[in-house]
Amino acid sequence: MISVNGVSLQYGQRKLFSGVNIVFSPGNCYGLIGANGSGKSTFLKILSGEIDSTEGEVAIPPGKRVSVLKQDQFAFDEYTVLMAVVMGHKKLYDVMVEKDAIYAKPDFSDADGLRASELEGEFAEMNGWNAESDAAKLLTDVGIPTELHGLNMKQLESSQKVRVLLAQALFGNPDILLLDEPTNHLDVETCLWLEDFLSGFENTAVVVSHDRHFLDNVCTHIADIDFGKIQIYSGNYTFWSESSQLALRQRSEANKKIEDRRKELQEFIARFSSNLSKSRQATSRKKVLEKLTVDEIQPSSRKYPFIHFDQEREAGNDILRIENLSKSLDGQVLFEKLSLTIEKNDKVAFVGPNGLLKTMLFQILMGEEKADSGSFKWGVSTSRAYFPKDNTKYFDSTLSIVDWLRQYSEEKSEIFIRGFLGKMLFTGEESLKVVNVLSGGEKVRCMLARMMLAKPNVVILDEPTNHLDLESITSLNKGMERFKGSMLFSSHDHTLVQTVANRIIELTPKGVIDRIGMTFDDYLNDERIKAQRKELYS
Repeated sequence: MISVNGVSLQYGQRKLFSGVNIVFSPGNCYGLIGANGSGKSTFLKILSGEIDSTEGEVAIPPGKRVSVLKQDQFAFDEYTVLMAVVMGHKKLYDVMVEKDAIYAKPDFSDADGLRASELEGEFAEMNGWNAESDAAKLLTDVGIPTELHGLNMKQLESSQKVRVLLAQALFGNPDILLLDEPTNHLDVETCLWLEDFLSGFENTAVVVSHDRHFLDNVCTHIADIDFGKIQIYSGNYTFWSESSQLALRQRSEANKKIEDRRKELQEFIARFSSNLSKSRQATSRKKVLEKLTVDEIQPSSRKYPFIHFDQEREAGNDILRIENLSKSLDGQVLFEKLSLTIEKNDKVAFVGPNGLLKTMLFQILMGEEKADSGSFKWGVSTSRAYFPKDNTKYFDSTLSIVDWLRQYSEEKSEIFIRGFLGKMLFTGEESLKVVNVLSGGEKVRCMLARMMLAKPNVVILDEPTNHLDLESITSLNKGMERFKGSMLFSSHDHTLVQTVANRIIELTPKGVIDRIGMTFDDYLNDERIKAQRKELYS
């Protein structure tokens, strides 16, 4: 359990939150949400004791172990992968080190024997004899093969280090688990494994994540940073999001009868609780939903950009034909003799663990890279808009946002450009910012605005949710669902792929898996596809 009593945090004149009084209880998983810059990661650091609050205190019962997902990938470079995981339980690791040092002494004394006996007792109490096997299993579960366990951390790739640090945080059944963006750089299978792990986690967990599917499947409560406060709500992210928007709409209707509002919210809660009966959450956690009350629901101050892709003209039936396309990079085969036909109204999600492969294909299709062999042809009636994963070159400029966007608009008037930017949450002085100092999320919104002005009938998006907050991701999701044209996209956002795609294509160096009319969840759960994937990646 964590008790937060009167906690406030202020930097100069800026107050992130004030007078926070909440309790995080065992057996629950709390999703900590808030707009970008609201202080989510900072609040986790206050809970862990890494930084101090301006006022108030965080109380953790004596003897309870707090485990944090470390963000520094280089902190454990001189340790083996296996030991880096064991170090997640500091007390156990310290006992191991002291015990080994005593046994290594050439002049082992009676006092050393007594101390070693004490340490052996502590070691056994902490299940130390199983520490290395437990750590090895965790590593395997998060996708680190056995042959890497004895290497030093500095020998691993960045994406592998992230997985080791996740295993480190989960190791040893901590009493309190604090995870900041734990699904970053994880493939779908590992994300699903982590969801199962947290659903069965019996202690206290607090997570920050932009992955809505993950928040829905692991969270029993949402801790919302809004209005400078932190309020806890029962239920998962979807329930919080939809109910808060409903409450906001109804609050805006001044003449709405209170009882009508209550009845509608009660019906919503009933539907929500019923739908969750098929979720992957642990049964014990579903009981939380029985305690949902109308009084909990409050409107949110969040603002959502308006993302909508219009077609200037409808495309014909011929969209894209790819024939025997091959590409290698630095001696590595990305894809070979790839042949695909994209039909009108296809919304194709390109999935798979190799992000470079998907990015390279999109770059070839947009003329930014050349294939080694093969060809492709766009339909003559297609008009395309592209969202690249790396947008750096677009913002190497001292133009204001207004003047930057004006370059891509046929309508040049100030009123039109500012109005368009207002839909993307750039209002007033914000629209005059110089583009080379924008944050990652602001650049993404600018790129989406640029695409919307193009009015394409084919949209290509490479990891468009990177850097976006939950509100912008939700708006993008809806915009992609509404789009009437054809779409090729890649994303690690499970919900986005599940709700937008009507065709799943997985590219591998050994071949292609192509399924039309299948949802992403069905694709992941299909036993024949699982067997095919195993063969292609072996």
